Amino acid sequence: MGTTQFKMLRLLLLLAFTQICAAQNDITLSVFTVTSKSITVQWSSYDNASSYKITATPKNSPGRSVFAQFSGNSVMGSVISLSPNTVYTMQLEAMDNALNVLSDAETEETTAPEVPSIEKAYSKHSDSITVEFTEVPGATSYILRAQSGNFFSETTVTGSPGTVVQLQPYTDYELSVMSVNSGGRSQPSDPIEARTVVMAPKLNTTSPDNSTILVSWPLVKNAVLYMLCIIREDSNSRVKLNTTDTPVTFDGLEAGTTYCIKGTAWDSEGRAGDDITVCQITRPQSPDVTYVQVTQGRSLGIAVYWVLVQGGEDYMAWTTNGQNCTSTVNSYCYIIPVECGQNHSVSVVAYNSAGPSDPSQSAEYITYPCPPENIWVVEPVAGNCSVVWDDVPLVEHYMAFIKRDDGTEKSCNTTGTTCPFSCMCGYTYLTTVFPYNQAGSSPYAQVRNYTTIPCCPQDVTIKLVSTETLEVMWPSVKGAELYETTAAQTNDVIHCNDTAPVCALSDLRCNTAYSVTVTPCSELRGCNRTCAPSTHETAPCAPEILTMTQTNNSTFTVLYTTPNNPKTNYTITAVGRYGTHTCQSRNTSCQLTQLPCGSTYEVMAVATTTVGRSLPGFSKTLETGPCCPMYVNVTQVTQAMTNVTWSPGSGARYYITSLTSSHGHAKCHTLDNHCLMGCITCGTNYSVNLEAISSTGHKSECKYRGFSSSACCPTSVKLYRRANNSLRVYWRSLGAWMQNHTVELNGTAADYSCIAAAGSKYCDIQEETCGDVYTVVVAPVGQNGIKVSFCQPRRYSVLCPGSNAGMVISSRRQTVE
Repeated sequence: MGTTQFKMLRLLLLLAFTQICAAQNDITLSVFTVTSKSITVQWSSYDNASSYKITATPKNSPGRSVFAQFSGNSVMGSVISLSPNTVYTMQLEAMDNALNVLSDAETEETTAPEVPSIEKAYSKHSDSITVEFTEVPGATSYILRAQSGNFFSETTVTGSPGTVVQLQPYTDYELSVMSVNSGGRSQPSDPIEARTVVMAPKLNTTSPDNSTILVSWPLVKNAVLYMLCIIREDSNSRVKLNTTDTPVTFDGLEAGTTYCIKGTAWDSEGRAGDDITVCQITRPQSPDVTYVQVTQGRSLGIAVYWVLVQGGEDYMAWTTNGQNCTSTVNSYCYIIPVECGQNHSVSVVAYNSAGPSDPSQSAEYITYPCPPENIWVVEPVAGNCSVVWDDVPLVEHYMAFIKRDDGTEKSCNTTGTTCPFSCMCGYTYLTTVFPYNQAGSSPYAQVRNYTTIPCCPQDVTIKLVSTETLEVMWPSVKGAELYETTAAQTNDVIHCNDTAPVCALSDLRCNTAYSVTVTPCSELRGCNRTCAPSTHETAPCAPEILTMTQTNNSTFTVLYTTPNNPKTNYTITAVGRYGTHTCQSRNTSCQLTQLPCGSTYEVMAVATTTVGRSLPGFSKTLETGPCCPMYVNVTQVTQAMTNVTWSPGSGARYYITSLTSSHGHAKCHTLDNHCLMGCITCGTNYSVNLEAISSTGHKSECKYRGFSSSACCPTSVKLYRRANNSLRVYWRSLGAWMQNHTVELNGTAADYSCIAAAGSKYCDIQEETCGDVYTVVVAPVGQNGIKVSFCQPRRYSVLCPGSNAGMVISSRRQTVE
């Protein structure tokens, strides 16, 4: 590469590096915010700049330039004393200490318009305030600011007046206005306070009748007065009313007419709040019924006509028997179907949105009579028949027609409900009845056939095949195609229909005499109801066990119901695991005896009469009392305590054992077969009793041979030395003292004993060696020759001759001199 080319390359590299550095060090400028008389700008920091100068120059006006200078550490600054609504060119110059410009930048911005002023603010609605203010040049819009406590809102409007909405009723707000153009917003104007008015009352209207409207509303907060204005629709007449009450009644109004009520609440400052208008129509007046016509056709009906009334939107005609019809356009309606034989009245009610009118005056109407619902022929005596029918209301007379199948016809005119005629066996008769009244005759009538009946069967036999079933048999009857067998008892009748000459009558009542009748029937001739009945009784009813009471340990009295006649025998059976027990009686109770203790039985009752045996009644479980233990042993442990043991009792869960005497008693409850009992008096006879109780609470009281507590141990036992080298043991007896006593002296060198006769209080013993320590036990001897083993020992130290006084050692030892 040549020298010229190398220099050129160096020059190109230097130019490129210079451009890169210049691009990296360009300063940037942007507008942060504007007001009516100031513009605040922000810029990027420039290296080596010691200060920054901002100059604001009007662009399209001859005004003077304004500048401000800031230190090299600043990145934001404001230029003030500017003109409102003016376009300014903002120039930023970064300078060094010598005030040389290192870099510059510029931008354009418009100052906000002048600050407007509020002329007045007022509220016409409870949720808004209207503000009137001066408009300023250059403003494209305005911002209304409202503040109250924590509430803050800004609303943009195009000019004056402007309205702030979504406010709370009867609340104080601080209001200010700001002008806005493309540059930004001015400062807020001086604030002004205004209060919203109260809200409108929530009117509720009803029309209780056709001349009254009742208006009510809940109290409006901060309202002191209410003004109501009522205006009739399509009229200029109006009535105003000021009130402090919340319910108001407007009366004397026109029926079926719409009234509009305007309501306004006023506050204590005399300002009217929101208003509300509701419209209410009064109820229509009662329509007049002009005509009621009975219509004929497939279905009987009536047509009701009336006069239309003002304000009536719907009409309903209703009869006293609950039928109705409605109409919205015509002045009539049809009630279809109506029933024959009616004598009712009809009224009409007009409806609109307020409710119904009063019913009109009722109009009476009557329909032709109904045909008899039931027509039948009776033949109380063979050959003498009567056609009979149900009485029909609103009838003046009846015409009955009887036609025999050979063409013979008969009729009768009567005001009653029966018509007699002669009937012969083997004929079929067609009968019909037509009722008449002032409206005419029933257009139709039912026809009933009657055929004479076959003869009654003979030799009817009845037998009881189960407790509540009778089997009836008879010889076949000529001409009978069907047999109807009935068992009747008072109002209870059981039927059995069959073509065979046998029938089973089941589901009969127990212990009841039934009248059984066999009635032959044929398809053409019907049934012969003149056959004589036979009486037969069913088996007795099953008794029900009421209670089972234990009389003693092995006997229970069973009380049961006796639903049958007094001659009924009742058998009570108790079935247990190891045997069956029974008792019989004609009374209401029976005793089951010799029932072993601790057993469970299923007990049931059966009734028996000459007719048969009842079904067993529902069984009940019988539990006998638990068995008494085979033995009870009472062993005396100490003078005042015994141990009672006994053998287990079958069926017993726990026991109550008691020892009773004239001096008192002792008792214990236990689940075991033994019990330790205290508070026993020595030398006393006790009766021994035990209650064995099962887990279900059944109790058996057991008595046993009495128990006699042992003789009382003597007290005040003392040991004396006598002059003849003998020792005398002295004591004091308690209780019955006519008993022998045994005395035992156990020393370290020798043991001695003696027997004292009954009634004696001392015993002498010849001592062989003096100076010994003795344990002395004095115990009574029972009649069985067994001494009492729990008397407490005493210890004595016996000195050699020279003194006959002693002292107790360690509370049970005495020294004898």
